[in-house]
Amino acid sequence: MKAAYLVSERASCLRRKVGAVLVKDKQILATGYNGAPSGIEHCEKTGCLRETLKVPSGQRHELCRGLHGEQNVILQAARHGVSVKGAILYITNTPCSICAKMIINAGITEIVVGVDYPDKMAAGFLKEAGIRVRKFNPAALRVCSYCKPAMQRR
Repeated sequence: MKAAYLVSERASCLRRKVGAVLVKDKQILATGYNGAPSGIEHCEKTGCLRETLKVPSGQRHELCRGLHGEQNVILQAARHGVSVKGAILYITNTPCSICAKMIINAGITEIVVGVDYPDKMAAGFLKEAGIRVRKFNPAALRVCSYCKPAMQRR
């Protein structure tokens, strides 16, 4: 889980920094964080359309330049030909409904999450699909002085 928080530091989202790590057989398969696709300007330069439009968290995901950490970790694994079937996803925030559907179809069997995200539909999808979701208490994580600020911003 500490790796997921560390990965979240690379996120370029102005609203929320999310990190994701896929693990199978105690090996890291891929990492991902939220931000604009490769070759596209980041919100740090363009500003946040969701903030401008005052879009509440958990709604209108299409009004964003960025991809979610869960999307990027699955895409990175695919880009490098790594199967994620049967993997565990460690993620700093619970997934939205779009990411939950991707997680289900990717064959990920378990999710370990840090902070809750307001999307009841996602929780329903994961439960219906039989994906185990474990809550991790970030306060219980022994962290270095570098990682601690990242966790406190959540």
